[in-house]
Amino acid sequence: MSDAVSRAALWAAAHAERAALAEDLAGLEDAQWGQQSLCGRWMVEEVVAHLTAAASTGRWRWIASVLGARFDFDRHNERRLAEHRGSSPAETLDRFRRTLTSTTAASGHTAAWLGEVVVHAQDIRRPLGLARTPDVAAATAVASFYARRDFTVPSRSAIAGLRLEATDRPFGTGTGPLVSGPTVALVMAMAGRREYCDDLSGPGVPTIRSRCARPDDGTRPRATERSPGRAAR
Repeated sequence: MSDAVSRAALWAAAHAERAALAEDLAGLEDAQWGQQSLCGRWMVEEVVAHLTAAASTGRWRWIASVLGARFDFDRHNERRLAEHRGSSPAETLDRFRRTLTSTTAASGHTAAWLGEVVVHAQDIRRPLGLARTPDVAAATAVASFYARRDFTVPSRSAIAGLRLEATDRPFGTGTGPLVSGPTVALVMAMAGRREYCDDLSGPGVPTIRSRCARPDDGTRPRATERSPGRAAR
């Protein structure tokens, strides 16, 4: 995928990544659904419910939800999560499966919604020790989008003054001290997942690691759960 990839191709990638995650989730024991994810305080099941909510909430419904939460995005996300979480892990998974081919989103920034799936899938897989990683082309499309703007995550700010280079594809951006590693690790670091800094190398790693350290780590959902238009420019 190039930077000029079509919206249809981005949605196809999102659908493929959702299907791959659903396949991984089908093999989980009930206890694993209660495992802490990399996404703040959310457990695996809660992250899955959040993905279902994201794939089920269009622009006007999203606006109404945010208004109803008085612009408290944490409250907005918790309400939508609760709406789409099932009474059991099996029901939560079934609800997620119904959204695998959805093209519903809160805005037209399709690469950002592909990013939701890519990032949250790894939020789930890494703590569970699941080896699957996103398709490199899909991760490259997300990395390119994240490098251009702060949107659902402060990704451009996270890499300011750094040079990023992927070791598995020709993704590269920026100038400054080098940060290199797999594309998915670069994406996850841009999304504020400090754990993935361990997969990176280069003199710029301490800088990006420090920017991943957040005062609310482990106590509340991170930046991917904020407003989809929060910093779009």
